[in-house]
Amino acid sequence: MKTWIIYALISMVFAGFTSVIAKLGLAGISGELGLAVRTCFVFVFVLVFALATVPGNALSALGRTNYFWLGLSGVTTAVSWVFYYKAIKEGQVSTVALIDKGSMVVAVLLAALILKEQITVRTLMGAALMVAGLLVIARK
Repeated sequence: MKTWIIYALISMVFAGFTSVIAKLGLAGISGELGLAVRTCFVFVFVLVFALATVPGNALSALGRTNYFWLGLSGVTTAVSWVFYYKAIKEGQVSTVALIDKGSMVVAVLLAALILKEQITVRTLMGAALMVAGLLVIARK
């Protein structure tokens, strides 16, 4: 199995834990406060991880384009997290998490349009099944 697939599977498992653990952490507080606390922990963990794994001379490779796109990615992540936390505070994690995974369809479409990635029949079928599952679970 390719290394990136293993990384993606690990990401999937931890993302699943994240939603349930976050819901528990939001007991008695607002989604915004919970997100702020969580983000502080994320920042410290990622900073320590980067300090331990990224060679010091890698900073010189960063350019304006990197800063622009990574900064924009940070903004879109923050907006996503703000509304995700508002949703899990009020709704069921199982439904909110599934709707959130609909982002896969958006990512596939944007990857094809912007990155010129190939959309295969298999990809289209998988995306259609994800949307179908999303609709089944989201409608009560």
